[in-house]
Amino acid sequence: MGVLDLVDGTGRHLQLDGPPTRIVSLVPSTTETCFVLGRGERVVGRTRYCIHPRPQVDALPDVGGTKAPDLARIAALRPDLVLANEEENRPALWPALRALAPLWVAFPRGVDGALDDLRAMSELLDARAAGAALCDAIASARDALRECATGRPFTYAYLIWKDPWMAAGDDTYIAALLAEAGGRNVAPAREAERYPRFRLDELVAADPDVVLLSSEPYAFTSDDASALGPLAARALPIDGEHCSWHGARLARALPYLLAFRDGPLATLLR
Repeated sequence: MGVLDLVDGTGRHLQLDGPPTRIVSLVPSTTETCFVLGRGERVVGRTRYCIHPRPQVDALPDVGGTKAPDLARIAALRPDLVLANEEENRPALWPALRALAPLWVAFPRGVDGALDDLRAMSELLDARAAGAALCDAIASARDALRECATGRPFTYAYLIWKDPWMAAGDDTYIAALLAEAGGRNVAPAREAERYPRFRLDELVAADPDVVLLSSEPYAFTSDDASALGPLAARALPIDGEHCSWHGARLARALPYLLAFRDGPLATLLR
């Protein structure tokens, strides 16, 4: 592979003298991406939330949660690369993690950023051919979704939590991905809050075409939909992994959104 000098999502240069062979991933979507790129055998540690692909990840050591991973466990695994994410993990951890191993921090805000990060990951993991094929598949799926969405916009609020109600704001990967499907976010906003809290009456006033109830981080139920009052009939469940996981998941997320547009969403808006 030779010497690599790549710039991560924080603008920091990462230099590697050769392919990493002992990787600790602190990001569920990135752990999945390592396996899809054919480098799963190099992953020696993951968080408890790294659940794909099974059963492969079940055999890997657990280093704790994404927000507060156990640094001692990570050190014991002797990693030569740690993979993190600006949103998924806490930036306060970066100095401690960099003291243990080279650190790559991603922070894609949309599909273009996710593709850039995927290409960089392919370089980092010496998986260029697999990465190029995956990016080509994602580009084709993106074109198909955009073609379907042309001239068929819809407004939405994408809920991630209840008690208090919280939604994905405009400055999120979720909103950028749904924009690819023709979605316009009308969830109540708060200045500088990427995931704003809101009152139900504010959501009713926003009058979205559809209220999307994510499967994660809060697992919404039919009872939660009923709690939306006058908007209950506009509520649809949606796969939170497909809408918030970047990396290799895009190859499945874009076709999922195409089917969602032509299926449940089209039925609701009919």
